[in-house]
Amino acid sequence: MFKKVLVANRGEIAVRVMRTLKEMGIRTVTVFSDPDRIALHTLFADEAYPLGGTTSADSYLKGDKIIEIARNSGAEAIHPGYGFLSENADFAELCRENGVVFIGPPASAIRQMGDKVTSREIMTAAGVPVVPGFDKPDMTEKDALGFAEKAGFPVMIKASAGGGGKGMRKVDKAEDLGKALRAARSEALSSFGDGHVYVEKFVEHPRHIEIQILADNYGNVLYLGERDCSIQRRHQKVIEEAPSPFVPPEMRKKMGETAVQAARAAGYRNAGTVEFLVDKNHNFYFLEMNTRLQVEHPVTEWITGLDLVAEQVRIAAGELISLKQQDVKLQGHAVECRIYAEDPDNNFMPSPGTIQLLRTPAGPGIRDDSGIYEGGEISLYYDPLLSKLTAYGPDRDSAIRRMCRALDEYIVAGIKTNIEFHHKVLNHPEFAAGDHDTTFVSRHLDELTVGNSREKSLAVVAAAIHYYLNNKPVINSGQAQKCSQWKHFQRSGWL
Repeated sequence: MFKKVLVANRGEIAVRVMRTLKEMGIRTVTVFSDPDRIALHTLFADEAYPLGGTTSADSYLKGDKIIEIARNSGAEAIHPGYGFLSENADFAELCRENGVVFIGPPASAIRQMGDKVTSREIMTAAGVPVVPGFDKPDMTEKDALGFAEKAGFPVMIKASAGGGGKGMRKVDKAEDLGKALRAARSEALSSFGDGHVYVEKFVEHPRHIEIQILADNYGNVLYLGERDCSIQRRHQKVIEEAPSPFVPPEMRKKMGETAVQAARAAGYRNAGTVEFLVDKNHNFYFLEMNTRLQVEHPVTEWITGLDLVAEQVRIAAGELISLKQQDVKLQGHAVECRIYAEDPDNNFMPSPGTIQLLRTPAGPGIRDDSGIYEGGEISLYYDPLLSKLTAYGPDRDSAIRRMCRALDEYIVAGIKTNIEFHHKVLNHPEFAAGDHDTTFVSRHLDELTVGNSREKSLAVVAAAIHYYLNNKPVINSGQAQKCSQWKHFQRSGWL
């Protein structure tokens, strides 16, 4: 087992990974940019080294410098978390060339699964169902239109090297295809340095359901149930849950076995996720494979009792997976809300600034994977994710109620957050019934955002003023008659 591991990331995922490493008796090393000099992950590590720079390109994407720090600090392995270098095949190869273990899949699997066209070809050859699509290197508008007319509108144009909804356009009619094709190529080129796009049939009102897999170096591959990630905004996940309310046991088994089949076809090792689109008739189609630890992995940990980071580390160290498929038992239900520093009332614009007050939820069945602290700065340079709040219960209804209670307890002052937005989603009848799909947020955006935080803020201010005017001390002959000094001090502190 490793004695020292460098975590090449920041924020909540860096802290989350280091917590497991410390439990395993492994010393932790991290790196930080100039804005992150006193960030939580920097303070949390046993050793922290500066990268310099402010933007991601100038800091956390500097693979050569990170490997140099790993070697100089004596770290035997690097855990990339998610984002940044986690799905960079060149970085994985660079780690191997420098004698540092990359805690993730081999570079070949990252490269193959990172290209959507290549991954579709591999899955098709392996007998994994994929959404009907069309691609060729010099695809013209005429080519794309020919496929669309044959498959039927609507269709999706997708960036081959894409992710996070970038380089993606839905096309409903023939006259819009040319403009969408040009826009997708332009966005793909600027976001990924690769303007290659392809077209595929659009699945109407789909669910986004993914299977967590583990694969070791000895041919053992198993699946750990599914996560439903259908609550999305602009193709980015917002709320996830496990298991899915839409998946019956026989479908879960079939999807799991298909995910294992996909992982074997890719020559996969370590933790990964196979993502599927599922139509209203429970037909599922391969979407992509994420060759890293997912943001939403805590909900799988809740229902399986496993520590996925510990499994990743053991596999990278050459150990067997700690259990067999028959040992995987799913119990209870878990929900995750991604808490962002953003303003839902202003088109979800990022809300950087100083956290002036922070009160995090606790209690039975609550877990808050956070990278922030009171007085800390939320930088404009990085993703605005503050924390991942998860709630666990014996069934879906209890997990949702527990999450609502936790959101009530969550107080962040000084910046805007999407906490109230989550409240509205969880209390919506469609979500409560489990009848939602990936179009849920776009269909209900007005009712989920209008007055989302402004009305609540005004109400709090009005209530505070009313309370102060009606409860301030009445001085009579030098004595406070209305309340004690302690109560007055406490009240003044809140004001």
